[in-house]
Amino acid sequence: MNSKSLDESKPLLQVSNLNKHFPVRSSFGRTKGQVKAVNGVSFDIHQGQTFGLVGESGCGKSTLGRSILRLVEPTSGAAFYEGTDILGLSKKELRSYRQHMQMVFQDPYTSLDPRKRIGYSIEEPLLIHKKGNKRDRTETAMSLLRKVGFSEEHYERFPHEFSGGQRQRLGIAKALALGPKLIICDEPVSALDVSIQSQVINLLEEVQEELGISYLFIAHDLSVVRHIADGIGVMYLGEMVEQGPAEALFAEPLHPYTKSLLSAVPIPNPRAKRERVVLSGEIPSPLHPPAGCVFHTRCPYVMETCRQVVPQKRFVAPDREVQCHLYDE
Repeated sequence: MNSKSLDESKPLLQVSNLNKHFPVRSSFGRTKGQVKAVNGVSFDIHQGQTFGLVGESGCGKSTLGRSILRLVEPTSGAAFYEGTDILGLSKKELRSYRQHMQMVFQDPYTSLDPRKRIGYSIEEPLLIHKKGNKRDRTETAMSLLRKVGFSEEHYERFPHEFSGGQRQRLGIAKALALGPKLIICDEPVSALDVSIQSQVINLLEEVQEELGISYLFIAHDLSVVRHIADGIGVMYLGEMVEQGPAEALFAEPLHPYTKSLLSAVPIPNPRAKRERVVLSGEIPSPLHPPAGCVFHTRCPYVMETCRQVVPQKRFVAPDREVQCHLYDE
């Protein structure tokens, strides 16, 4: 568990009421509905800290990360990086800002050009942003290779010559090339073996401690998020249902969905017992979400108001926010 506390300084990244809705069209091209992949999400990330984003597959975590970087264009909302709204930038201005915000993708092989040597792939961001001459770029690539645990001889190799864990470390090196302050990690260890996961997580923590980088760490494995995150947000069907400091959220989860997720985390003690909160049913279709609270169809504490009224986000403590009728005043 990361020991840094959530401070009160101005956030490096401030996401406010971000929405990404995908139109669904009929075979005749008419819009017949929309999928609310991200719906009114807000959170802050401070310098040198990690915000973990968790939830089941399909809840909108990756879409949120891509929307912040405008790899997909958000429908509405705001994302302020050091006080500047990224969503209001022109393409030319955005290109300049992207050197400060990078991404590590879930599948490292698809983020590396199979026809290019690793050295070139790491240098490519520097080339695009016209940073230094050829010699400077090569020296930067060599330095980054050493930083992520490789030797200079790997500079001339191709992506297929590396294992999955090695390729993910190379993806991290590429993301570090421009010296960003923020890296969005989109499930960077979900496809790796447990032993390799720890290597990648340790590398991310070492880089953060050395360079003061902030992370938005997207994952579905709560045990991994608990190890690396300072703050955690829990998403369900496109909405942020709970967020707060990692230590407090694990010690006392507020939302019924968070309680269910935590009850499913294995305990490394065969004699220890934990009460499971088992959810019934499937996640509703994002094209036709239920009325009222989107979680009411699976909630063990459902009330009549949950079926009719959308719950408001409430602060039950200065740094604990939850969206649930159980905490209505």
